[in-house]
Amino acid sequence: MEELWSSDGPRSVRDVHAALTRERDLAYTTVMTVLDRLAKKGLVHRESSGRAYLYAAVQTREEMVADVMHDALVGSERDRTAALVAFVGKVTPDEAATMREALAKLEAGAAPADSAKN
Repeated sequence: MEELWSSDGPRSVRDVHAALTRERDLAYTTVMTVLDRLAKKGLVHRESSGRAYLYAAVQTREEMVADVMHDALVGSERDRTAALVAFVGKVTPDEAATMREALAKLEAGAAPADSAKN
């Protein structure tokens, strides 16, 4: 996903494989299989380009992290408050300020996602 998020547009399996093998040894077929599975799960978009497929992330990194965090909270419905309190206890002062800004926008009727783009 990092390779897709850091690119300016859709990437081929060959492009992703070349980028990943700079740091570690991976088989081309492994990268192809992972991208195919991500596409089947709806995490990446796949489009045909000649004889190859091009892949692009469906969501930004920030959107995906937010969805994962939300799913974790929803999954622990009875412990949701405790999970929120534990999470807030681990944020930095800067992160707390960002959260206060987002909550203020939410209370004012604006979409809190706007603050993530600043």
